[in-house]
Amino acid sequence: MTTSSAETAFAGDAADALDWCRRYTRRHGENFTVVSWFLPRELRAPMFAVYAFCRFTDNIGDDPDAAPAERLERLDAWQADLELAFGDSRPQHPIHVALQHLAERKPLRPDPFRRLIEANRLDQRQRRYETFQDVLAYCDLSANPVGEMVLQLWDIDTESEEGRYRVDLSDATCTALQIANHWQDVRRDFLDEDRVYLPLEELEGFGLSEEDLAEGIRSGRCPDAYRELMRFQVDRAEAYFRKGERLIDEVPRELAIDLRLFTDGGRAVLQAIERQDYDTLSRRPRVGKHTRAWLALRAAVQLKLA
Repeated sequence: MTTSSAETAFAGDAADALDWCRRYTRRHGENFTVVSWFLPRELRAPMFAVYAFCRFTDNIGDDPDAAPAERLERLDAWQADLELAFGDSRPQHPIHVALQHLAERKPLRPDPFRRLIEANRLDQRQRRYETFQDVLAYCDLSANPVGEMVLQLWDIDTESEEGRYRVDLSDATCTALQIANHWQDVRRDFLDEDRVYLPLEELEGFGLSEEDLAEGIRSGRCPDAYRELMRFQVDRAEAYFRKGERLIDEVPRELAIDLRLFTDGGRAVLQAIERQDYDTLSRRPRVGKHTRAWLALRAAVQLKLA
């Protein structure tokens, strides 16, 4: 379903929209489906709606069959429909119909949703990041809003001083997950999108250039300097995970299990990079199905013992 002004508006009610989000998530969100096992029943439909929004937004921004200008146009239309969900008019898309229903019952605010759309706009315009602060600014658009959405769905305060502390911890986990994914996907991002998330000033600081990355990918030979750079980046991501896991003690136990599962999953990515001796140029490090199943099983045991 597109977001053009010419499309027919979704005719169903809120329950139909929530069911649409559930089915969309089942088709596109294998990892999220595993996580949803640990959610209280009353929060599954809301979480499906938030996941559906995030996935649908990213699919617009990453559509391989659309030029950047067309993606930007679709993102503008997508945001215009989102604004209706947080206003007085009925939106067209079932995801936004579901969000409008939830916003009447939960402390959902539009800012995190807007920022995620803006991250996808930025992807159409920017393919290099000069400093790590620039990467962090990107994470504040592309990853951190998701944690804020989840806290709001759980009716967890994000506005008071204590609430802002929780958001800060949530941001640390989301940033860690995002940069772990970036370091895992250096090869794929470069080949598929001509994108480099490694800060250019840090490449230079380790005696590397973009051409060194390209040559390492082409030849399958990873320079020692790159391994040292990636070791530094993996340690940095782990520091963000350590900060963010303090949130686990601040939230209800069901959400704590999900946070632990996400954190352990992100750390599994870092461990996969380490097992390859920090070479993410010649091949993409992978977290196997057995590892993911073990993490889910361990989370289930923790829930029973909590």
